[in-house]
Amino acid sequence: MRYKLAPLYCRPWTLNGISARLIESHYENNYGGALNRLNAIAEEIEQLDLSTTSGQSLARLKRDEMVALNSTLLHELYFASLGGDGRVLPEALASAIAQDFGSVDRWRQEFVGIANGLAGGSGWVLLTYVPRDGRLVNQIASDHAQSIAGGVPILALDMYEHAYHLEFGANASAYIAAFMRNIDWSAVKLRYEDAIKVAPPRPLEQKEFADVPSISVEEVRAMMNSGTPVQIIDTRPKHYTTKAQDIMEGAVWRDPERLDEWIGTLSKTEPVVTFCVYGFHIGCQTASTLRNAGFDARYMAGGHFAWKAIKGPVRLFQ
Repeated sequence: MRYKLAPLYCRPWTLNGISARLIESHYENNYGGALNRLNAIAEEIEQLDLSTTSGQSLARLKRDEMVALNSTLLHELYFASLGGDGRVLPEALASAIAQDFGSVDRWRQEFVGIANGLAGGSGWVLLTYVPRDGRLVNQIASDHAQSIAGGVPILALDMYEHAYHLEFGANASAYIAAFMRNIDWSAVKLRYEDAIKVAPPRPLEQKEFADVPSISVEEVRAMMNSGTPVQIIDTRPKHYTTKAQDIMEGAVWRDPERLDEWIGTLSKTEPVVTFCVYGFHIGCQTASTLRNAGFDARYMAGGHFAWKAIKGPVRLFQ
């Protein structure tokens, strides 16, 4: 057996407003059923003759495996989310939630609002840490299949009817309120502490320009919107600009191969941002040369196409 059953995390008899009978049925039938399906699918895949199995058959099995695995993992997190006093959050976790949502109350309103929106349907409500941005988000996971790639869920509320109908009937709001009363925040805090140790995706590294500072397209846009004086230089190669149709609004094009001719037109009292097509060599080299000449110069990461990707304003290149 590839996947092993996780023992029930919470103590059902201690829950306030959620009966042991409901938890037992949920754990045995729904969680256990998901785990058994998962192992059956995994075994079927392992026994396939991949030289004769059609791609369509394999893809169907892998989709089924993903649904069963997500159901298994989310049920385990759901049971591990219960067993505490949902009213009291550890200070460190409360601060993190307040930082990312504005306040704990606002987080709670959003989380409960999502859950009520799923009432009578199906899906999960998750509090998830996203290492890419170093922040917490609330998310919906429908049909056990939707997830945030790279996200680490730390709290799960099961909104499938099997989670509450046996005891609460159609009164999903009462079930949601009971769940919120029973959140084990101390356990959530420990999962949060583990989650923030997960490194974000590795950023692009250009070792040859490690000493040249960059600036994001969002930061450039903020500078422009705030009216901060900035000199923006488009240094896309001349052979490329002959085919270009647009240029960043507020930028001027300068031939990077003739830098010595135009460097004297720049002010040393205002910052300089250079960019090329994708934010690699030419924009970096230009920024490096300008810095060596005493300018406060940075290159715009991602270049022209990163600016367009955030829908930054452009004008006709002439």
